[in-house]
Amino acid sequence: MNAIFSLGFILLFGLVFARLINRIKFPSVTAYLILGILIGPSLGNLVSADLFSASGFISNLVLGLIAFSIGQNFSRDNFRKIGRSVIWISLSEAAGAWIMVTSALFFILKQPFHLSLLFGAISAATAPAATVMVIREYKSRGGFTDVLLGVVAIDDAWCLIIFALSLAIAKSVSLHLSSNLFIFRVILKSMLEIGGAFVLGWIVSLLASGFSKYIRTSREALIYSLGFIFFTIGLSILLHFSVLLACMFLGASLVNLKKTELNFFDTIRTIDPPLYLLFFVLAGANLELHLIKNIGLIGLVYLVFRILGKIGGVSLAGYIVRASESIRKYLGFALVPQAGVALGCALIAKSEFPQFGGLIFTTIIATTVVYELIGPLCTKYALEKSGNISAPGT
Repeated sequence: MNAIFSLGFILLFGLVFARLINRIKFPSVTAYLILGILIGPSLGNLVSADLFSASGFISNLVLGLIAFSIGQNFSRDNFRKIGRSVIWISLSEAAGAWIMVTSALFFILKQPFHLSLLFGAISAATAPAATVMVIREYKSRGGFTDVLLGVVAIDDAWCLIIFALSLAIAKSVSLHLSSNLFIFRVILKSMLEIGGAFVLGWIVSLLASGFSKYIRTSREALIYSLGFIFFTIGLSILLHFSVLLACMFLGASLVNLKKTELNFFDTIRTIDPPLYLLFFVLAGANLELHLIKNIGLIGLVYLVFRILGKIGGVSLAGYIVRASESIRKYLGFALVPQAGVALGCALIAKSEFPQFGGLIFTTIIATTVVYELIGPLCTKYALEKSGNISAPGT
């Protein structure tokens, strides 16, 4: 099967499969992942070798687009709108999952620190799409819903920052365990990756904003926007900076610059659906089924302690900022879904650590399917308990 035929097959069957899955109220991401598993090398083997080998290239492009879109949530107007309390709650629940999963894997299961740290960092992510889908379906309204929307809007941004820091530490730990300069090298490497990504994103945003006045048509705007995003991705790889953070900082800088009338984010949204579909299907196809048997306790601990970290983080921050009782008790349940950013981070971990990256990726794929199945139910439960929607029979 040639690559072009495989591409057409994935796009068409991905659309059909998503429609079928949506009928039973599950998100499209779940459909894409399951389709990828079914047609991947481990089962159906319906993806051409050429397309499968290009999945790393495709994932870099799509992850750059996802991170760029997340940067939009860092506008000054958005921060003023959601308020400081929401920022603290979102940071606390992301950090809570990171700390709980890392600690559980390291202290309870005795896993290597760098492996535990990467799992913990990935666990910070949440899938806003699944949460928003439930809110819209049940027409949820109220203070609890407003806080929830604010939290999920910036949650993945914290995840990208946490993951970039954790990845730098994990690489340093794996390379310099016996070095006397270990701590210094860890700090320096982390600062270079994160600081370099910030500077790169800021410089590219100035260039993109400055020359945007010469763009006349929507077609030019699309080419222009993609060019600068791909340019940022390529430079990040070349300079060994975090691709995710550089693109997120690019988006964050652009949304706060008032010099341009060009809306980069709306322009990119016109082409991202087929790219996202392809990304998730190929992610599913990358699942190594023979590693499923090795997940065992790691997968179970990840599933349980991620949820506990989210709930605990919300409760702690909610108490500090004096949030309502319903927010402290139930908001964490609405943050269970996990999808795009977590999978993207897992793909990066797989490429950076071939010795155990397959285990990380397989675990995240498997738990993502579980979270995407139970997540909407947990979100509905939280909204009912908060009183923002009516429980059945009331």
